[in-house]
Amino acid sequence: MDFDLTERQQYWQGRVREFIDRKIRPAVPTYYEQDAAGDRWKVIQIVEDLKAEAKAAGIWNLFMPPRSAAHHHVDETFEFEGPGLTNLEYALCAEEMGRVGFASEVFNCSAPDTGNMEVFHRYGTRAQKEKYLGRLMNGEIRSAFLMTEPAVASSDATNIETRIERDGDDYVINGTKWWSSGAGDPRCEIAIVMGKTDFGAKRHQQQSMVLMPLNSPGVNIKRHLPVFGYDDAPHGHMEIELKDVRVNAEEAMLLGEGRGFEIAQGRLGPGRIHHCMRTIGVAEEAISKMAKRLQSRVAFGKKIAEYSIWEHRIARARIDIEMTRLLCLKAADMMDKVGNKSAAAEIAMIKVQAPNMALSIIDDAIQAHGAGGVSEDFGLAKAYAHQRTLRLADGPDEVHERAIARIEFAKHSEASEPGFSSGDIGVSR
Repeated sequence: MDFDLTERQQYWQGRVREFIDRKIRPAVPTYYEQDAAGDRWKVIQIVEDLKAEAKAAGIWNLFMPPRSAAHHHVDETFEFEGPGLTNLEYALCAEEMGRVGFASEVFNCSAPDTGNMEVFHRYGTRAQKEKYLGRLMNGEIRSAFLMTEPAVASSDATNIETRIERDGDDYVINGTKWWSSGAGDPRCEIAIVMGKTDFGAKRHQQQSMVLMPLNSPGVNIKRHLPVFGYDDAPHGHMEIELKDVRVNAEEAMLLGEGRGFEIAQGRLGPGRIHHCMRTIGVAEEAISKMAKRLQSRVAFGKKIAEYSIWEHRIARARIDIEMTRLLCLKAADMMDKVGNKSAAAEIAMIKVQAPNMALSIIDDAIQAHGAGGVSEDFGLAKAYAHQRTLRLADGPDEVHERAIARIEFAKHSEASEPGFSSGDIGVSR
């Protein structure tokens, strides 16, 4: 067991860290100025400028997986490749990106585009890749992922009710989706929609995924959904009504009818851990702000940092970050060595642990800042709101804990529970 970073790991982590410190952090005030000016749903120019620099420097599409037989390529499309970082290598880079909210977009590594690009990369036809994947990888367009629905408990993805029905050369889509992240961006051109093509098939073979241009007739963005009052513009989370939306059957279908759940599991394995990687960086920022604040303020005759309650909280925060990072890196390493399915327990564990760990540290950091902590002056309130959503996104805590418990029970019984499938692990958005 070797805890030293390899030369390649240090190289990529160092390049990302250096670019963030030299280029992105100084641009944060400009970002907030541009974000606050004009329409909420717009392209923020400073991000586009930084994207061009990151792309020119080759620090771009870092999440794209290395070429592997496990990626189920429909055809050989070598031009749709990133630098080929492993999950473990990317984890170290993603932690750095988590330190500044918009940093992941600068490197073209932000959700939901990352997951959608992996879907195109793994499951798309040559034509689908040429039409959408190339432009997504170039950072020219954005995308959305439409799975969650307001009328059903979407943590069990077999509940979804959106209908995808064949009519001649088209599929006709009817349903309502919400928490459709990314749909507020004016560059959002394509959505991946999960719905049912066969309500009578076996439970996990009813669902399919289709490509739907966002400007299709019948696509009605009903409202944006704030998170604890934050609109998350220009990214946004939308409620979208789909009414008799027609898409060409041959061009739109991903992989094949009845294979939507298979795609969802392939998409969400990496996606779940990407969130957790960035969360380590969020927690590091929070402990940094907390430690600096505690040493800069005096109450009742001494620095707040000198009170034992704060020594306890800082110590606990550091311990929790270190433990969580190790679990995250272990999960990433297992994904690389034995595959996502064999790493299912570790992925589920880190998905529960990381946001809960970050929330606890952010909460203490808010307390350390007093009333300033709940303002937007220190960025802690927004960080808390975002991390709280991650206890729901890509499956709520309870679904992952259920999966962990079932794996544990199976270890200690003569036979695993009848009917249990790792495919029961739920999805959220």
